[in-house]
Amino acid sequence: MLKELLPVDVESAELFGETGVEDLPPLFPEEEAVVARAVAKRRREFAGVRACAREALGRLGVPPAPLLPGDRGAPGWPEGVIGAMTHCAGYRGAAVTRRGRWAALGVDAEPHEPLRESGVTKLVTVPVERERVLPELAARHPSVHWERLLFSAKESVYKAWFPLTGRWLGFEDAELTLRPDSAGPESGAFRARLLVPGPVVAGREVPGFDGRWLVRGGLVLTAVTVPGSPIGTDGR
Repeated sequence: MLKELLPVDVESAELFGETGVEDLPPLFPEEEAVVARAVAKRRREFAGVRACAREALGRLGVPPAPLLPGDRGAPGWPEGVIGAMTHCAGYRGAAVTRRGRWAALGVDAEPHEPLRESGVTKLVTVPVERERVLPELAARHPSVHWERLLFSAKESVYKAWFPLTGRWLGFEDAELTLRPDSAGPESGAFRARLLVPGPVVAGREVPGFDGRWLVRGGLVLTAVTVPGSPIGTDGR
């Protein structure tokens, strides 16, 4: 699924279902130390996304290495590589590419279901999203849980933002426009307009991020790619 959302020069790998830790490649000792006292669920998530990341890195020709969480839990990557990881119930995924054409990646997976707690939608949206964007989409395409999709898209935006800035980005700091594909609302593109000063990439301030989404098999997947250099006519 991730492959459908990402440019051809970005490698990805996924696991579906709840794979046990014993069925996954062993962690490096440094990684094992991070989750030594974690509950079983956390260990499965941690090991699963790293198995995906190492599979994707292998396609880039990057040998296996420890992938340790850094500031705010953001994964550390080998020199010259950028990437992102995500997990939710029944899914693990990772995407990686060489630094250059792309400056940052963000991916997120969520269950395709409503946001559970009342009031969460207000917390993750700005007024125009809450009062116009989501109601209009829900009226036209009621089969999609748009508030969950928007939440996921903002998570992907943050995962791309943080490696570029080292700073927090709140849900209220980006305004999203969602555009379903002509084939139906199960896929589409989104634009995140940053409401705070954007990161500087290749000597220019980036005012917003672009991404895509996919709704399939009970999941919502979103992905953001931030160009690191001008994109040619053959790229997305």
